[in-house]
Amino acid sequence: MTKALTALTISAALLAAPAFAETINIKFSHVVAVDTPKGQAAEFFKKRAEELTGGKVKVDVYPNSQLYKDKEEMEALQLGAVQMLAPSLAKFGPLGVKDFEVFDLPFIFNNYDDLHKVTKGEAGKALLAKLEPKGIKGLAYWDNGFKSMSANTPIKTPADLKGKKLRIQNSKVLEEQMRAIKAIPQMLAFSEVYQALQTGVVDGTENPISNFYTQKMHEVQKYMTITDHGYLGYAVIVNKKFWDELPADIRGQLETAMVEATDYANNIAKEKNDQDLEAVKASGKTEVTVLTPEERAAFRSAMLPVHDKMAGRIGKETIDAVYKAVSFQK
Repeated sequence: MTKALTALTISAALLAAPAFAETINIKFSHVVAVDTPKGQAAEFFKKRAEELTGGKVKVDVYPNSQLYKDKEEMEALQLGAVQMLAPSLAKFGPLGVKDFEVFDLPFIFNNYDDLHKVTKGEAGKALLAKLEPKGIKGLAYWDNGFKSMSANTPIKTPADLKGKKLRIQNSKVLEEQMRAIKAIPQMLAFSEVYQALQTGVVDGTENPISNFYTQKMHEVQKYMTITDHGYLGYAVIVNKKFWDELPADIRGQLETAMVEATDYANNIAKEKNDQDLEAVKASGKTEVTVLTPEERAAFRSAMLPVHDKMAGRIGKETIDAVYKAVSFQK
């Protein structure tokens, strides 16, 4: 009997072993270039995840919409075709979690310090928790940067953008933001923006400098103005079922890798945008304008009514939580 029990124990152990011994594969898909802050942070996460798990996890990163475009990737994650994404925060509104559109409100953050009071605080955690009923687990927020406006005509006042077709992400808040300055919002996938600018389908866009430069938009836009009117960031998310079924030790190691990758991402975001701004200037193809405090105040005044207009959509409670975190003053 003892021999039989021992044999059964060994057999059970052998049967269970492959679940832990097999390599766990994570497909990490995103839509921007490798040399952007998000692209570099994804590669950093891959490196640390594989190191910390001793090779038990293999992370395959697919940049530049190699697997899926903006509109496709979220469904792919929910279906389990990919395990990890880092979509821009505007992508969660169309998913049904409209609270995330608080990040799209113009001039809600004065600087990175304000921003991190939300993304590293209770308000940010509460937002990520709202994704779980959708089968999504939110792991972290990664910065990209603050957005600037570009066009083929000079931009000094909101009136300079009147009637211009400006590309935006799929966000009702960003639609209202553009309408507030009497521009015409045009929703396009990020991968389609360069050609749309080149062919005149759209007249201009809003982007952090790193996206503007790495997608070569400076080649097809004559003017860019540093408005810092809005923020573009990402939430790193995973398929919840996949995440919950990971062995506890592996999950802990991946959480550590994500903490490190988040620190790395946020540290390089501003540095990368500053470097790329200098590269845009050096190219000689795009004239860069920095608004005076008075000119920036005019943009803020024109766009601020969007906050009240979108409160019913986003949720007053969510907006108030962010206002409180950053000590927002209208």
